[in-house]
Amino acid sequence: MRRARFVRVVVRRADLRIPLPKTFSARLTGLTVLAVRRRAKYLLAELSSDETLVMHLGMSGSFRADLDGNAGRSGAGMAEKPRRHDHVVFHMSSGAIVTFNDPRRFGFMDLVPPGQLANYPALRALGPEPLSADFDAAALAAACKGKKTSLKVTLLDQRVVAGLGNIYVSEALHLAGLSPQRRASTIATPSGLPRETAYRLTAAIKQVLEKAINRVSDRKYRSSRFRVYDRENERCRSARCGGMIKRRTQAGRSTFYCPSCQR
Repeated sequence: MRRARFVRVVVRRADLRIPLPKTFSARLTGLTVLAVRRRAKYLLAELSSDETLVMHLGMSGSFRADLDGNAGRSGAGMAEKPRRHDHVVFHMSSGAIVTFNDPRRFGFMDLVPPGQLANYPALRALGPEPLSADFDAAALAAACKGKKTSLKVTLLDQRVVAGLGNIYVSEALHLAGLSPQRRASTIATPSGLPRETAYRLTAAIKQVLEKAINRVSDRKYRSSRFRVYDRENERCRSARCGGMIKRRTQAGRSTFYCPSCQR
């Protein structure tokens, strides 16, 4: 999509989690995508109009890219056949067709005017990126200072660290040997300085995410099991542990952990 121009934008359904902006198709047609980047769980396409196309996949959304422009065709010259839940289709000058599909319609797209991205409601309160230099033990400890909520719930707060999801929070806490029920404030001193647990947890978060990124295209990884996630009543994989993985609900989300080695 980068450096390609929107030739045609087809909106099949506009009532996503946030309704598409009025004249969405017309505003995009003819514009060029200068760059595509990510902020937390948001995709940001920088446009030649100096606007930004903000996109979020929600819980079930996905993009399907056909680089040859033949998506959904059963033969040469035949009309494109949309799939169920195809809501927005981008026809690009490169010949690619990029389709947004979202069965539950929790995703959204929005156009942000020039110079207003920093104050966009969904982005302005986000914490640091977990793999950036800005996210370290000191930053995490400062964010956890005085918090009475659990570590699990705190790490899911996008204001503390951006883009960290439920699965990898459970995985990182297990790798760090920290209980998801532990009070967040315990990894910081009363003045907000990092304790040893803050260094351990920060390193675990980065390690878990880097491993996931490096193996995301590996077919074996896709079918492999996580350390604790979705492994209730199985034995813990930590060396010299032998405990059993348990599941509990925190803030409406499933937490998987080992009560024997996570303290």
